Amino acid sequence: MRVTVRFFARLRDLAGTGELVRDVAGPATVQTVWTSLVSEMPSLGEYEKAMSVAVNAEYARMAAPLREGDEVAFLPPVSGG
Repeated sequence: MRVTVRFFARLRDLAGTGELVRDVAGPATVQTVWTSLVSEMPSLGEYEKAMSVAVNAEYARMAAPLREGDEVAFLPPVSGG
C-alpha cells in the first residue's frame, strides 16, 4: 500500500524533505513506517519517544493501523515561550 509521510520542524531537517511517499506491505501500522524510516535515516530515531504522530490529520498512536492512501505525520516536540 502507498502512504504519504510528512515531517515537521527538526524531523524535516533530518529527513531532508517535508514529504515522502512510501510503499509498505500490509497490514501496516505507523510503527511499521517509522521503523523503516529510521533504518534509512538513523538520526530520526532519537525523536521516537518524544514526538507526536497523526494519521490523516488526527492524532494517533504508533500502533495505529494504516490503509492505502493514508497520510502519516511525524511532529517533534516544540519548545518556546
